[in-house]
Amino acid sequence: QMQLVESGGGLVQPGGSLRLSCAASGRIFSIYGMGWYRQAPGKQRELVATITSGDSTYYADSVKGQFIISRDNAKNTVYLQMNSLKTEDTAVYYCSAEIAQVRGSFQNYWGQGTQVTVSS
Repeated sequence: QMQLVESGGGLVQPGGSLRLSCAASGRIFSIYGMGWYRQAPGKQRELVATITSGDSTYYADSVKGQFIISRDNAKNTVYLQMNSLKTEDTAVYYCSAEIAQVRGSFQNYWGQGTQVTVSS
């Protein structure tokens, strides 16, 4: 059974940093794109950042220059380094990955979410 397990969330003061991790486990042939999304209370889930298997990255305008996405293919893990955090970054953060369990067939998977709260 495929699982994406996030970790690293928590409570941080404004201006602080957090590093989120998301590890995929299960039968994995290959992982294509990986990404992070977030959903704040009362708002729709929004894309934060993505990274391809070739390490090309995309960032939402709201986090450019503030967050860094990276991945470790040997560990099937994607990271999100979040710096200079603001109260408006408070949300549940979800990771997503396009995973092929057999050659030529991939499916999108989601993690369970990790809470990030930025507050003084």
